Amino acid sequence: MSRILLRIWRRYRDTALFVKMTVGFVLGLIVAFVFGERAQVLSPLGDILLNLLQLIVIPIIMVTLIDAVNSTRPGNLVRVAFKTFAFYILTTIAAVVISLALALLINPGTGLHRPEKSAETPDAPSFVDQLVSIFPDNFFKALADGNILALIFVSMVMGLTLAGMRRSSDETISGFGKLVYDLVLAAKEMTFRILSGILQYAPFGVLALVASDIGSQGLDALAALGKLTGVVYAGLAAQILLIYIPLLLINRIPVGGFFRVAGAPMATAFTTQSSSGTIPVSLEATRKAGILQEVAGFVIPLGATINMDGAVIRLGASVVLAANIVGHDMTVLELGAVVLTATFVSIGTAGVPGAGLIGLTILLQQAGLPLETVALVAGVDVILGMGATMINITGDLVGVHLIDKSEKRIVAPSAELREG
Repeated sequence: MSRILLRIWRRYRDTALFVKMTVGFVLGLIVAFVFGERAQVLSPLGDILLNLLQLIVIPIIMVTLIDAVNSTRPGNLVRVAFKTFAFYILTTIAAVVISLALALLINPGTGLHRPEKSAETPDAPSFVDQLVSIFPDNFFKALADGNILALIFVSMVMGLTLAGMRRSSDETISGFGKLVYDLVLAAKEMTFRILSGILQYAPFGVLALVASDIGSQGLDALAALGKLTGVVYAGLAAQILLIYIPLLLINRIPVGGFFRVAGAPMATAFTTQSSSGTIPVSLEATRKAGILQEVAGFVIPLGATINMDGAVIRLGASVVLAANIVGHDMTVLELGAVVLTATFVSIGTAGVPGAGLIGLTILLQQAGLPLETVALVAGVDVILGMGATMINITGDLVGVHLIDKSEKRIVAPSAELREG
């Protein structure tokens, strides 16, 4: 009996993660359709997966960033940072333009009525508050709060300090630096071993999340606001077909190979609705793809906090929905304001609980449209959030592939010149 169980375990362990995640997702859908709200009994299993992913996020961010900074020259780090920010901002603008175009074509709010009560949403932090929070006054509080931007900042400071110690002319300081760096590498190896164990459980957590979320409200929500859901998912598909795939093709990155690597992170993001929670899976995927880890260690954690292509697609479609409800035809200037506001709002509210509804509240206020629309969108928030988070992560992975290839074009010739 033990041999049979061992054989089953080995076969399961060696099966590709994407296959296991897909099976878990499909089984979750089947359970949701068959049992409906009763499938919520499985929600604790899904919560365990979310907790485990959140548990490993902070250690992975810190060890990968510290290692990445130590493996990268300061000039290279600045160059990678510039490329990362440029890519994320441009793709976010493209996403909201696509969303508005589709929504204006389909008019998802036609036939809907203005809700009587507005959904309650948490207060949105101001841009200044978001900026100040990057520089924490208490490192342990930043850890406890899961302030990703603050942890990125602290990790980069630690990495730069450690790099300076390792290169010090003082042998004692240099020895300390090498000792600490060896500890960081050991911690990185241990962290990724823990991650591999979590990923073995992930398919079961995915099954539970899909079954409980879709079974409890997904089907009714889709029926209530099918048009909005259709517009958002059309926008998500258009972002892949019109932006991501052409960028991959232009840079001669095999599309099939990319999606094989990206499959597991995309499935994780879709089911967990957590960009930060998917960071460990994304980093593991970049390792398998042969991405420079000093690039991945910077681009992926940063993308999880500021790259919100899927979020702005939701926002753009929801604003047009609100305009349809009150019969308002938006002008070109109003649409332009939505593009700019949605871009900055998506960055400013990234990682905030209820970020989608917060962002929509800000946009509706800016456009002078009824805030009661938030109550309607809240009904399909789970469904929209799944697709949006998946696109956020897909954009992160496209970005890291493009920047990795760009860096390799620069690094390889430089290495050849040094050898010559």
